[in-house]
Amino acid sequence: MTAVLGRGTCGGHVTLLFTVEDIDEDPLKQGSLGAGLCLNDGAEAIARGELGDYSLEVKLLDGNGDSKMFQQVLDLLSEEISAISDYSWEVAIRNKLPSSQGFGMSAAGAIAAASAFQRALGLPHEESFRRSLAIAHMVERQNSTGLGDVTALAAGGIERRLRPGSPYSGTELLNGPGHSEGWTEDIPTVLAWRANPGRHTSEYIDDDNWKESITVAGRKQMGKLSEGPWNSSRWGELLDSAEKFSKLSGLSDDASRSELVEIGKKATLRADLDSKTAVLLCMLGESIAIVQRDLSKEISLENLLSELTEDGLEATLTHVGPLS
Repeated sequence: MTAVLGRGTCGGHVTLLFTVEDIDEDPLKQGSLGAGLCLNDGAEAIARGELGDYSLEVKLLDGNGDSKMFQQVLDLLSEEISAISDYSWEVAIRNKLPSSQGFGMSAAGAIAAASAFQRALGLPHEESFRRSLAIAHMVERQNSTGLGDVTALAAGGIERRLRPGSPYSGTELLNGPGHSEGWTEDIPTVLAWRANPGRHTSEYIDDDNWKESITVAGRKQMGKLSEGPWNSSRWGELLDSAEKFSKLSGLSDDASRSELVEIGKKATLRADLDSKTAVLLCMLGESIAIVQRDLSKEISLENLLSELTEDGLEATLTHVGPLS
């Protein structure tokens, strides 16, 4: 029997500051304001379908991810694309970054898988991409695994989220309610994390006290970042706002994150990069992102990887991704 095949990819996302906007009962309108970095590395999905009874087999090639999520993605797709239900599906998922560490991997995986299923049926790229974002947003809200990662990834690059909610909706998939903007440069980014995943995102975004402290801090920073053009001239301002947010929200003092930042700063000191880099918390993992402060000067961050692993962290070098 002839099989249909499709491939989808999506980079991860690091949230640097955010708000929790979930009062509206409609999940399409839930999300966050905020800003962060979209990444080159993320998730890859290969979908294979054969005509037959509707089903799904999930293969996590690196054992990293939540297989239940991909069934949710497929079920939501089948509600909009009737041909999905005519096939027995397999999907193989490869994640280049760990889950539950603040790298937006649930959003990336959902987008990649939704794209792969649609491409297997030969649907146009732009239509598939927009529908994948809308589906991924709904899955994120169903599972409380994220608020604004999908809307951020709809922009790409260095993003700011100006309106909460899904970036695309409706039968024509024309627009939000969510809205984001991005600019991009090939900025090297070191990610480092503790081996064991931290607290689940839902423990923060579903907790009233955390929601208030996060949202107050996030809105204060976004009051500045939302104004004016969004381009590389705002890089230093973004780094400053991210550092202020982590302290004002209280997140830097939770789950030993302040210790994690100190480990990162000591690593940059030993690598003689302390004055040239910023060590930022990734929201909401137990992880950090290290980036250069001055975009006009090229620097190498390779030496940081060995310094960080010597201190007991896992680390990788990636780059800021392109615009979507």
